[in-house]
Amino acid sequence: MEDTAPGVLERLRQALRVAMRERDTVAVAALRSALGAIDNAEAVDPAHRTAPAPSHPRLAGTVAGVGAGEVPRRELAEPEREAVVRAEVADREAAAAGFERAGRTDRANRLRVEAAVLAAQLPAD
Repeated sequence: MEDTAPGVLERLRQALRVAMRERDTVAVAALRSALGAIDNAEAVDPAHRTAPAPSHPRLAGTVAGVGAGEVPRRELAEPEREAVVRAEVADREAAAAGFERAGRTDRANRLRVEAAVLAAQLPAD
């Protein structure tokens, strides 16, 4: 039997659409941040980039053709994407504790709400 449950990326996107429709700015900020963190984690690793073949003998580093310098992005596995979101939750909880110690309960509460929004998109352990 195949698991057809949506992955964390799709759950984040669905939750973002709902939050935008409901004009929930706190949830929108948290969800966009998590999606951005996943995108950053899937960025091309410059250390593993292949050097293009020179296309002009007098112009160093040039390449010819459309997409000749393109490098495919990495694609994270589902557990890696979930780990990114868990890290985002942990960062918010740690920052909330710091704001709480500093007497900024309003900011701490917002971060805790953001952490809860993200944690709700993770599968139950």
